[in-house]
Amino acid sequence: MADAEIIPIGTRGQPGRGTGKRPSAAARGLAPKTTTPPRKAPATKAAEPKPTAEPKPAAERPADDAPVIETAAVDDVPAVPAESAPAPARTDERGAGPLAGIPVGDWLAAFQHASKELFGDQWEPQLARFLAFLRRRVTGEYVVDEYGFDAEVTERFFMAALRPIAQKWFRIEVRGVENIPAEGGALVVSNHSGTIPVDGLMTMVSIHDHAGRYLRPLGADLVFRLPVVGTLARKGGATLACNEDAERMLRGGELVGVWPEGFKGIGKPFADRYKLQRFGRGGFVSAALRTGVPIIPLSVVGAEEIYPLVGNIPSLARLLGVPYIPITPLFPWLGPLGLVPLPSKWLLEFGEPIRTDEYDAGAAEDPMLVFNVTDQVRETIQQTLYSLLMQRESVFR
Repeated sequence: MADAEIIPIGTRGQPGRGTGKRPSAAARGLAPKTTTPPRKAPATKAAEPKPTAEPKPAAERPADDAPVIETAAVDDVPAVPAESAPAPARTDERGAGPLAGIPVGDWLAAFQHASKELFGDQWEPQLARFLAFLRRRVTGEYVVDEYGFDAEVTERFFMAALRPIAQKWFRIEVRGVENIPAEGGALVVSNHSGTIPVDGLMTMVSIHDHAGRYLRPLGADLVFRLPVVGTLARKGGATLACNEDAERMLRGGELVGVWPEGFKGIGKPFADRYKLQRFGRGGFVSAALRTGVPIIPLSVVGAEEIYPLVGNIPSLARLLGVPYIPITPLFPWLGPLGLVPLPSKWLLEFGEPIRTDEYDAGAAEDPMLVFNVTDQVRETIQQTLYSLLMQRESVFR
């Protein structure tokens, strides 16, 4: 045991490393790191070689067995490599944020996935058609007829907006659609009801979806005096209810719609529902006789219950220049919510066409003949209404 070599603790097995003024390597590892950055040599000056120290005389050299005391200058402290330092957050030149570094491919993949979820697998053709539609609108490469009818806007927007209401809200059932001619001029004559002329819009979308034709309504002059409604009515195919425009459309092979009851039909009290009002002077019959087109009677059940009219404010109506100000069980008590129509069940039945091409050329000038044909059309619609009311199980079913 006496001959055993004593090695100081913390010298890593090397004698003579744990003595002296400078701490050992193990002790230096336990010391906290300083935040003082290491000094760097100037970049512009070239590093000068250190002068080599002259060898000392032999008398001044330490003995081989004497402990060696190592000293180090500040420049000899190893600097922290740049790779080990925490890298700064990566930011985009246009601005920092969590989405700045997302690749373009990821954005496109997310857009495609969202489009498939929303529009289905056919979203690309739909998007292409919509962009083509916008291009035609910008460049003016679309067709509008002499009455202002825009078939493309009607197909893509008006019908698309009315179709869910007809199918989901009113659940319209259409009968006798085979009585509508596939081509050529024809005059559709219908009863009018509902306080607000929603029945005309529902008739348009029903004929378009079941017969594949556009119905060209004849509207009152009040419709075209309204700033926005008049423009939309023109683009949707409506025109002023006058014999000249009606005859030109019928001769041009259009399917024209007319509601002879007018404001008296849509503004009648709820107690008089499904009782037809007077059909005017029979101007629509004269137009059909002059052009020789068939008259197709249409009976609509269900529109009377969407806004049950229980009152009117005639003084305010005269002040505003409108036929009536309706009072319903919900309007004006619930405000804008009272304008939501009740979801009644609708039935539309097109009757057999009444031919007019068998009459003489001057038949339109015979008032008695015009009156008889008008009364025939009115009586056909009235009897069909009674029949549909008996078949309907409930107002809302």
